[in-house]
Amino acid sequence: MTSPPFAQAAFELPLWPQGVPDPVAGGRPERWFTSAPGAPFHYRQVRNVTEPTLIAFLPDPAQATGAAVIVCPGGGHHTLAIDHEGSDVARWLAARGVAAFVLKNRLIPTPDRDEDFETRMQHVMAHTGELEALVAAHLPHLLRDGERALALVRGHAAEWGLRADCVGMLGFSAGGHLAAMVTLRGAPGQRPDFLAPIYGSMWGPVTAPQNPPPLFLAYSNDDPLGDFVIGANLELYRAWRGAAPVELHAYAQGGHGFGLHAWGLASDHWPEQFRLWLGERLASRLRNG
Repeated sequence: MTSPPFAQAAFELPLWPQGVPDPVAGGRPERWFTSAPGAPFHYRQVRNVTEPTLIAFLPDPAQATGAAVIVCPGGGHHTLAIDHEGSDVARWLAARGVAAFVLKNRLIPTPDRDEDFETRMQHVMAHTGELEALVAAHLPHLLRDGERALALVRGHAAEWGLRADCVGMLGFSAGGHLAAMVTLRGAPGQRPDFLAPIYGSMWGPVTAPQNPPPLFLAYSNDDPLGDFVIGANLELYRAWRGAAPVELHAYAQGGHGFGLHAWGLASDHWPEQFRLWLGERLASRLRNG
C-alpha cells in the first residue's frame, strides 16, 4: 500500500507569548545538534530549551478526523529527539487526518559543548537515582508546559477544525513521562482526552485519577532500560485496567527509542496500531455525542 504524502509544518506557536512563567534556573543558550557518531541512527536533537513552543502539523481538511495529538519527544528531559520522535511522527499523523502538535518543552540545563553534554548524559543514565532527582525538581516546568499545550490546542479547536474533546498526548520515553504526569497530576479539565506513552518511564507508583482517559501503551521486552521502562508500563497498565479502556503492546524486540524507524520487527507497526486504536476512540466519541 502506498503511504499518503507527508503533511508539512503549518506554523510554530510560543507557549507563553507574554513571557515564560518561572524560568528554568541556570538556563543556557538553545543548542541544536545531531546524535553522536556510533549511535544506531543519526537524528537531530535540541537541548537547553527555555522558550517552549508548539509546532503544528494540520491535515488536509478533506481528510481531517477532528482528533488532535500533542507529540512529546523523548531525551531524558535533557534533550529532545525533535525529528524521529517529534516532527516525523507529527507528519505521519497529519497525513492520516490527525492534527499533530510537537511540544518543544523546557529542559534541564546541560553544558554548552556537545562533548560535555554527551559525558553528562552518560553519567545520569548510569545513575538513575540522580536522574530521578533532577527530573523531580524540573517537574513543575514540565507540568505547566504540558497543560499549557493542551489549553492552547483546545482554545483553537474551532479555528483549526478540531474536536476540543478529542485532544490527547503521545509521548516517547521521557516525553511519555511528561504526558503521563500531566494526566496523573492535572486537574480534570487539564488532562488529555487520551494518553499514549511509547516506551515511557519514570512515573513511580501509580493511582489512576478519577475518570481516567483511554490509555495506549507500547514498549519492547528487550528495552535496555529494563524495568525502568517495562516495570513502569506494567504499573500504569495495572492502575488503568478496569478503570478505563487500555491497550498494551509488549513487543519481543525493538530496543529503546525506535520511534518511526523501520527495523523489520513487529514493533515497526506500533504507529498503525495506535492509529486504529485512536479511530476506535474517536468513533466512540462521535456515537456518544
